[in-house]
Amino acid sequence: MNPEGVTTDVGHRRYAVRRLTLTDFRSYRSLRLETDADILVLTGVNGAGKTNLLEAISMLVPGRGLRRPKLTDLAWRNGDAAGQGWAVAARVETPIGPCDVGTGLDESGGERRTVRIDGETVRSQSALADVMSAHWLTPQMDRLFQEGASARRRFLDRIVFGWDPAHAGRVAAFENAMRQRIKLLRAGGAPDTVWLGALEETMASKGIAVTAARLDVVGRLSVSAAEGWGPFPGADIALAGDLESWLADGPALAAEDRFRAALATERSDDARSGRTRTGPQRSDLIVRHRPKDQEAALCSTGEQKALLIGLVLANARTRAAEEGGVPALLLDEVAAHLDEARREALFEALIELGGQVWLTGTDAELFQPLSGRADFYSVADGGVTCTS
Repeated sequence: MNPEGVTTDVGHRRYAVRRLTLTDFRSYRSLRLETDADILVLTGVNGAGKTNLLEAISMLVPGRGLRRPKLTDLAWRNGDAAGQGWAVAARVETPIGPCDVGTGLDESGGERRTVRIDGETVRSQSALADVMSAHWLTPQMDRLFQEGASARRRFLDRIVFGWDPAHAGRVAAFENAMRQRIKLLRAGGAPDTVWLGALEETMASKGIAVTAARLDVVGRLSVSAAEGWGPFPGADIALAGDLESWLADGPALAAEDRFRAALATERSDDARSGRTRTGPQRSDLIVRHRPKDQEAALCSTGEQKALLIGLVLANARTRAAEEGGVPALLLDEVAAHLDEARREALFEALIELGGQVWLTGTDAELFQPLSGRADFYSVADGGVTCTS
């Protein structure tokens, strides 16, 4: 089932959580979990807190985590009583050695969080991409190909963070400049053209860099994605947008000039609409079912899920083949709606990849093919118990 020529014996070239400590996070008042397992199966009834564990790990990479909540909503709650803060800390295995990383709600309040790496507070959560890589699938993502382009961009950007840790900082810088530009344009009166020009300069340089990084990763993944993996079909993937077209037409500096000129020309329209017409925030990840030569959005629900899993596997195995650190995979209820053949094929693929995988489900029987090859945990009442 492993495609010919792809090496998946990654050894230490992976990211894995070896110790996870939660304080006042979601349903966990306090939790400390230590593991040397590469595959962990978490089972329990709905609402037991399985997804909360995956969400905690997802907060160790840049972004807003797998459910994108308000940071204050992550605090432990008991009825109407809620905690004032929360913290997630972990000892993680990385391709260059172990690292201690942690994040939590800023004690000053509001929607800010602090990040510490090996005991040192860092200025931006973008630094997390240097020491931890994780990718996830949730039931809500089953509609990725039906929803708007923003969800597909987030999906792609999480992949790019693993290949290029600086990408997180560039995305954040672009989005910050874009927000400030719109605020300035809509403030009324004549805007400060010097400050406006500086913001557009930042948007042009960061926006083209963001687009170039996305294109690079899509190019890296295209061969592996097209091959597919067993019952997970091959996919043709591409990135579409104005900036992508400009980069295809010439060098990056010329594309920056075109983007900068477009921003200047569109100031009036952007001021009226309150949105930026041109930029990487308008790009879309295009996916086609290769064997059927059909847009992913037109495929059946089962085919779309298989395509999505195939893309995650393609990223992990390409990272392995190019000697990058294989990301930790957080797969929430991924087995529930797969037929038996695809479910067993997925388990075999995950074992062959050699990275760390966290799986959740309500029915432990679905994971029996992993018996003896995974650690099983029962999740209930704010606690986690190893059962094998």
